[in-house]
Amino acid sequence: MELNTLSVGKISNFSPSRGGLAISCYFSPGYRWGGGHRPILFIGGIHGDEPEGVELALQTLVWLNSSYASGNNSTIVVPWLLIPCINPDGYKANQRTNSNGVDLNRNFPSLDWSPNYQAPRYFPGHHPASEPETRALVRLIMQERPRLILHSHSWNPAIVVTGELALIDAQRLSTSSGYQIQNDIGYPTPGSLGQFGWNDCGIPVICIEEQEKSDLSVVWPNFAEGLRQIFGDDSPRKVKPEEIILATNRGANS
Repeated sequence: MELNTLSVGKISNFSPSRGGLAISCYFSPGYRWGGGHRPILFIGGIHGDEPEGVELALQTLVWLNSSYASGNNSTIVVPWLLIPCINPDGYKANQRTNSNGVDLNRNFPSLDWSPNYQAPRYFPGHHPASEPETRALVRLIMQERPRLILHSHSWNPAIVVTGELALIDAQRLSTSSGYQIQNDIGYPTPGSLGQFGWNDCGIPVICIEEQEKSDLSVVWPNFAEGLRQIFGDDSPRKVKPEEIILATNRGANS
């Protein structure tokens, strides 16, 4: 998707994918990298066969961009970063994993990372942060220290919260969509973004699960009001800085 008028910042090649495709990262106007803004980080497309997650990230970007373009951005008070599709290899091939066959949401360098997996689609890589897509996100998280991480998927509809500091934002998304709040997806996810973000870095994480195989036209309306409220809330969400430092040390050695 190309925005007709780009009113927000863009890094066209934030990172290459394992297959050599460019991954784009967008950011709020005036954002200073490394400036201590502590943004909201929104990530779509960790799993390439979940187009609903990419659609929600893209439509959130369209809303943010159009708000700045029209001057109706007075309610967007929090700095933000947005990656519409972190796994373009998988998205292009309509497969869960990247082009190296790695499930990126089992590849984060969390303390609970495990080489064990149930099926090939959950392959966590030969070691944590083995994939360029994962390493790029880890660097971003360590450098910018987001106050909240949102990532969008599709399976069974739910708002999955990792970290009690995300409960207010989770309730906003639950009220908007009608989906229930859950503490987990229903099974262990070692090496996931949620585990790394909250348990290792002290950053609250929300996994937005849309109903798989949904009509893409309903995805944004389901979550629009909740996301407007989240981007209109400049509260810090109280990230634990000491845990980020510990995770930074581990990430540097990945």
